[in-house]
Amino acid sequence: MSSLKVAKALNNNVIIGMHPEHDEVVVIGKGIGFNRRPGDLMPLDSVEKLFILKSHEEQEQYKRLLPELDEKLIEVIGEVLHLVQLQAKKPLNEHILIALTDHIAFSINRHKQGITIHNPFLYETREIYPQEYKMAEQAVALIRDKMDVDLGEDEIGFVALHIYSAMTNQHISEVRKDSRLIADMVQVVETTLDYRIPLQSLDYSRLLTHLRFAIERVRRGEIVQEIYRLDKLLNEEYPEMYMLAWKLTKIMEKRLRKSVYPAEVSYLTMHLQRLSQRKEQGEQQK
Repeated sequence: MSSLKVAKALNNNVIIGMHPEHDEVVVIGKGIGFNRRPGDLMPLDSVEKLFILKSHEEQEQYKRLLPELDEKLIEVIGEVLHLVQLQAKKPLNEHILIALTDHIAFSINRHKQGITIHNPFLYETREIYPQEYKMAEQAVALIRDKMDVDLGEDEIGFVALHIYSAMTNQHISEVRKDSRLIADMVQVVETTLDYRIPLQSLDYSRLLTHLRFAIERVRRGEIVQEIYRLDKLLNEEYPEMYMLAWKLTKIMEKRLRKSVYPAEVSYLTMHLQRLSQRKEQGEQQK
């Protein structure tokens, strides 16, 4: 049976261990570090919450972070990450151990001080990243049950972005930029159409989803097939929506610093035309 060798017990709930395949790893669990000494062996099948920090810099960051944290919080975050790992069904970026630990600890301190931070992209996050949002709901519920701290719905959105970041190997700052970009483009659409799109509507959800996948295609450099006849028809039939779509792709190009294939204009035009029709129908019903 393979074993993990204890390198150092950082506190009662965290040890640094030497893994037979992954070298240094972080192991989190209630009381797992109690009375552990360097050189002690632990059967691998007894270890549930194991996190690999390949980067020496990340290992040192985590070690520096731990003394500032309540041991119960460390244990709860280990449970949160274990829960996310099981549902993600694929390896998470190792940085989530540090990023989410630091974020949640800071959020709990803010909550104790009565400081609330509004999440301006909460609805967009829930619509764009539904799987990650559900995991974040479970994470915040776990923190509430174990720590008796209700971080609230705004925090669910922030945690969801950290989870998405870890699942896609995309830095959290880039994920936040994408959320802001989508919100800004929706605002451009609403201002141009002079139409407040109902948040709970299918049209709003479709627009957010389309913009998200368009951004992902641009980031990947994915070739979008040109449909010349459709492009020409849309330009002739719906010139205002076509120009709005072109404007949105130019915003994407500027913010992402990547080229956007012209075919994206055609696909966006169709979504925008549907919104324009919804606006007209709403005005006729008044």
